[in-house]
Amino acid sequence: MNNKLIVDERQRDIGQFLVGRLLPFKDKRQVGPFTYIDHMGPVELEEGKFFDIDQHPHIGLSTLTYLLKGEIEHMDSIGSKQVVKPGDIAFMTSGKAVTHTERTPKTLRESGEKIIMHGYQIWVVLPKQLEDMEPNFQFFSSNEIPSKVTDDYSLKLLAGEGFGLRAPLQGYSPLFMVDITAKKTTDLALADQLSGELAIVVVEGELEADGETIKQGQMLISKTDEQCKVHLKKDTQILIFGGKPLEDDVFLLWNFVSSDKDKLEQAKQDWKAKKFPKIEEDDTYVPFPEMKLK
Repeated sequence: MNNKLIVDERQRDIGQFLVGRLLPFKDKRQVGPFTYIDHMGPVELEEGKFFDIDQHPHIGLSTLTYLLKGEIEHMDSIGSKQVVKPGDIAFMTSGKAVTHTERTPKTLRESGEKIIMHGYQIWVVLPKQLEDMEPNFQFFSSNEIPSKVTDDYSLKLLAGEGFGLRAPLQGYSPLFMVDITAKKTTDLALADQLSGELAIVVVEGELEADGETIKQGQMLISKTDEQCKVHLKKDTQILIFGGKPLEDDVFLLWNFVSSDKDKLEQAKQDWKAKKFPKIEEDDTYVPFPEMKLK
């Protein structure tokens, strides 16, 4: 593996919470169609505190939510309402415009139980020809996710195709996302299992690749034809994601993604003018922050 990058989580403030941002960073904007990877937690919220992100907009992308602990209630401007629990996949495609909220569900608020949050918030860029598609929401419960158990590891295919499995979530361009936990110290061969650019996030434990140790909170970026195998320590959990790179360059402005800078500026002005679609009976509003185009 002559061509690799090792990335550390960088702390980012998203309002009431700090997250560990893995992607994008200055040397790599995307891995396949994936452009944002934010790691939430693990964190135990103080009594009376909840995970609440008010109404905010997106264009040009799909958001993928994957939780390891805790619950989030998703609501959006196309009428979707869904509680996401550990092991579930929520996949909201913004297309031309959508708004949504993410909150601690009412039942959990009223239970008095300690709230622990741990999971990943991910953005997947839409191909140029689908940037203006109608928004939609897909949800797959944990028992719908295809899995495989060997003597060496347990595996869940969260999206795309790989390891002889096909996930119900396929997205809008060739991609994959896999959750693997090592049952014992083992070598994991990746050649011929996945197709496209590839990155590995260490959720827990550590792995070795070509003499380098990648630990919890770090990400290894490579390519499948160069990354033949990694060495996993017992009980190490990793997320593997990637796919075919998009043909067109894209730009980011806050929660907006597009191949056209003018679309980003228009989305900015529309959000400031409150012209985006709204969630019914929700008047919350996250103001546009001062920031530059990326």
